[in-house]
Amino acid sequence: MKTVSLKIDDSIFGETEKILAKIKKPRNRYINDAIDYYNRIQKRSILEKRLKKESDLVKANSLEVLKDFEGIDYDV
Repeated sequence: MKTVSLKIDDSIFGETEKILAKIKKPRNRYINDAIDYYNRIQKRSILEKRLKKESDLVKANSLEVLKDFEGIDYDV
């Protein structure tokens, strides 16, 4: 486990302390859980941006292929 020193705004610290008193959770565990949650949100955001970029790259080609398929006469 790594030790990290950080500065927290007074208002955020005060709010956190009030919440911790109510939920009976150690501050360290609460901060670890918060960072883990935020990391998951950021990973999802990064993936979403990457998928959008890749989707935009193949969009034009996909539309051309779709038009080609629409032009095929499937009567057998």
